[in-house]
Parts: sequence; C-alpha cells; structure tokens
Amino acid sequence: MKATPTAIPGVVVIEPEVFRDERGALYESYNRQAFLRATGVDADFVQDNHSTSRRGVLRGLHYQLAHPQGKLVRVVRGAVFDVAVDLRRSSATFGRWVGMELTADNRRQLWIPPGFAHGCLALSEADVVYKLTAHYVPQDERCIVWDDAAIGIAWPLSGPPVLSARDRAAVPLAKADLLA
Repeated sequence: MKATPTAIPGVVVIEPEVFRDERGALYESYNRQAFLRATGVDADFVQDNHSTSRRGVLRGLHYQLAHPQGKLVRVVRGAVFDVAVDLRRSSATFGRWVGMELTADNRRQLWIPPGFAHGCLALSEADVVYKLTAHYVPQDERCIVWDDAAIGIAWPLSGPPVLSARDRAAVPLAKADLLA
C-alpha cells in the first residue's frame, strides 16, 4: 500500500498494491495494519456505504456536526471527482479543498479525516464505496453548497450537475454550522 499526502495535511491518497497474472488481478481494498503503517491512522470503521450515481450527479458537500465521520472512499465502477473540504476552524487549511479523480481502473482511495465535508461528482455511471468511522445520524448531517465561491472547487463539469433537493437547499460556508 502506498500513501501519498495531499496539499491538506491528514487527507491521504491510498494506492493498493495490485497483484496481476493471467487470471486477472487481486488487491486488498483495506487492511487495518497496512493502513495504519502507511498513514499513521488507526481508524475504527463502523459502517460501509455504497452509492450508485449516473453521470453528472453531484453529491455534497456533506458532513456531520456532532458525530464527524472519517471516510475511506473508493470507486468500484466508473469514475468520480472526489473532494474533501477542511471545516476545522482551528486548522491552517480551513475552507481549503483537495480533489482528485478516483476510478475503478486506478483503484485509488481517498482518506478523508473527521472534520471535513465530502462531495463527489460522477464522471460516468459510478459506484462509490466508503468506510465510515462514525454512524450516520440524520439530524446531525449538514450540507454546504457545492459551488460556494468562498471555497472555489474546480469541479470538472460538462453541464449543470444533477443535485438532490437537500443539496439544492445547502448553505454557503459563511452560514454553515461548523466544527470547533
């Protein structure tokens, strides 16, 4: 497993070692000991989620206020542009974002620590699987508008995104409930 830090400390790109032969390929999508050695993070995952999106669907920017979730995100079909936004007011990188393409072919994963908002844009039909360090608490969920100019995410859009009603009603970062 290879771990590469991003421009925001704590957010890490994970690339598993892939074993290939004439039959196909095998890789460990998650191994707690290898993840700890590579990242220094001893995550206790309590929930796995699997979302399916058609091309152009944008989900996010989602986070939980009182029960922040760390997320290990990967794509098992298709491609997405995955984004993490630092919402920790005490952080030197507060309000900054990192984003990258995760695909079934590149097998990259993105570790997003607790205290970040998460969003993704489906670049094709896509299945996204992510491990969470805290359970989903519906009344605790918050959403920041995906195109907030104060954050300035450079989404690779080919047209208007498809949004849920919740994402259309999201607030800008300046009006959001935030973490300490």
